[in-house]
Amino acid sequence: MTARLRTLGMVLALIGVGFLVGGGVAFYKIQQGYTSLQGLSEAENVTLSYNEDGQLIDRGTTEGAEAIMSLLVDDWKYPVVEGDLDPNDPVVDTATEYMYQMATIGYHVLHGTQTVVLDEAVEYDGQMYEAGTYEFEVDGRYWTDFDRLHPIEGPARDLAWSGTAHALFAELGVGTITHSTLQLGLALAALLGGLGVTCLIAGFGLMWAVGAKDWDTGLRASDSSQSKEPAMA
Repeated sequence: MTARLRTLGMVLALIGVGFLVGGGVAFYKIQQGYTSLQGLSEAENVTLSYNEDGQLIDRGTTEGAEAIMSLLVDDWKYPVVEGDLDPNDPVVDTATEYMYQMATIGYHVLHGTQTVVLDEAVEYDGQMYEAGTYEFEVDGRYWTDFDRLHPIEGPARDLAWSGTAHALFAELGVGTITHSTLQLGLALAALLGGLGVTCLIAGFGLMWAVGAKDWDTGLRASDSSQSKEPAMA
């Protein structure tokens, strides 16, 4: 039984070493990912705006930033991490900052006005639209909320939700997912490290306990044999 327990302790210790090695490799790869993402973010140099009190602002006002944050939190249900928003580091390089920047673009598209010019009169759904210039309020419409066949709405959709807006959404979305994935990877590396330490402690503890038991058993056997020796005449 003692030999089996000692073997089990050795196996646990080896498993712990494996977990530690795995955690170390994962941590190294994650740091490479963070370095790459940070380098790209600094090269793009997209920054958020803060006032002298460290509050987010949009177009000079905190009210504008609050409206954007409301879109992000209330409408998109994104779990904002306040610690990701640092006025001393305004470069967009965290998941929350990426999503806030995406919400900024989305907010101004959703609440913008597009100018549509008709070169000639067009009839649609029983209504005549004369040639001329029309100011169309987007009024919170997403890409799929427009009537693309409408002579005013159709062109307004392409103007509001342009290829540039879609491309920025896609790029910022990738940045958000990348940063979130790196955070999950960091948590996994910490978990592997914790398992490794736990297994090492358990393994060496078991081997120590078995060794201590062997030493105690040998000591008792020695004392017992000495007590059984015949007394000298």
